[in-house]
Amino acid sequence: MKSTVETLSPTRVKLAIEVPFEELKPSLQKAYREIGAQVQVPGFRKGKVPAAVIDQRVGRGAVLNEAVQEAIPQQILAAVQEHDVKTLGRPEVEITEFADNAPLKFTAEVDVRPEIVVPDLSAITVEVPAIEIGDSEIDEQINGLRERFATLKTVERPAAEGDYVQLDLNATVDGEDVPGGSATNISHEVGSKQLLPGLDEVLVGLSADEEATFTTQLVGGDFAGRDAEVKVVVKSVKDKQLPEIDDDFAQLASEFDTLAELREDLQTRITKVKKVEQIYAARDEALKQLVEAAQIPAPEGVVKDEVEGRKQAMTDQLERIGATLADYLASEEKTEEQIDQELTEAAQEGVRIQLLLDTIADAEDVQVTDDEFGHEIVHRAQRAQMQPQQYYDQLVRSGAAAAVFGDVRRGKALASVMERVTMKDSEGNTLSLDDLRDADDHAGHNH
Repeated sequence: MKSTVETLSPTRVKLAIEVPFEELKPSLQKAYREIGAQVQVPGFRKGKVPAAVIDQRVGRGAVLNEAVQEAIPQQILAAVQEHDVKTLGRPEVEITEFADNAPLKFTAEVDVRPEIVVPDLSAITVEVPAIEIGDSEIDEQINGLRERFATLKTVERPAAEGDYVQLDLNATVDGEDVPGGSATNISHEVGSKQLLPGLDEVLVGLSADEEATFTTQLVGGDFAGRDAEVKVVVKSVKDKQLPEIDDDFAQLASEFDTLAELREDLQTRITKVKKVEQIYAARDEALKQLVEAAQIPAPEGVVKDEVEGRKQAMTDQLERIGATLADYLASEEKTEEQIDQELTEAAQEGVRIQLLLDTIADAEDVQVTDDEFGHEIVHRAQRAQMQPQQYYDQLVRSGAAAAVFGDVRRGKALASVMERVTMKDSEGNTLSLDDLRDADDHAGHNH
């Protein structure tokens, strides 16, 4: 095999490869074996069909074609190793010359890892906003707890917004009962708009044992689109009573004896969550600065594949909830071109960061232990709600195990970046990964 390499851009090369016919013979024999095992020829046992008979039945061209398809990836691999090309993504192949008993000539264009000079990490300083926690955020948490410990008490007065009522409903169209249109003893919060349009408006002012009728448009069933008369009977009116916010409430709703201790605990919890967010913001800012400083180009083929992958994932996700890309575009008031543009920008940024971290991992000879790899597999399997072994086997089958390994290695490179860049908040406090480790024990892994 002879090969040459031509640089098309800092991130793309073109390999020109010529393979003498002699070197294609092993692939040709394999193609005969595989096709011979599939064709049935009377008088020959399966897999024992001579080459000449296969040429007659299937055609020599089909066999040559199969042999070439098998040989090309191996030849590309050999040329890549010979020229020490660091490839990314899938090659685009074009056969330029091929005939029986003649050399195979083809070209392969493929993205390559650009030469990257990593800036001095200790010279990078990032600043993120300082953590601020207002009383209102703690009040919001307390109010959430209050709602959870609310009680309902029957009252002898007309219903008002926010009350809970027990009610019976019966819907008719032209005097005829609607199938599935009646219900008894439903508990409903007045004003929550959880049931039929028009219901909340008539409930306000009704007392127990009073009734009213209203008209609503049906959305499903045999009478969809028709107006129905709905009769509602109120059985009871209950007032939602929230506990007083005091030490008794703290004892009811938490493990603390006083309200002051509960508020302090909430303050600590919110701080931890915000610390994690703050470190992630610093990480994103550090990566952005490094990618800009290193002027990393984004290989177009890899970006294109990444965009296609992201768009496919988006379409699949929408399909699962019974929507289409067109529905999504309408709801977001965007064109497909705008979405493609957004996906492309996100993919370019993602690919640049990966290249930067791979370069740092190589420069620092970052290794991944079996334990670290296993830990990531267990973590991902939990997220996918699968057994770790089953998840790992699926990764190997789909050829994605190496990508996960690469992610773990990049994660380690990223940790070393964050330990060496200077991260501060707007008040001048230095941030460190230790804050993240402390908080992570509480917040769980959510990034």
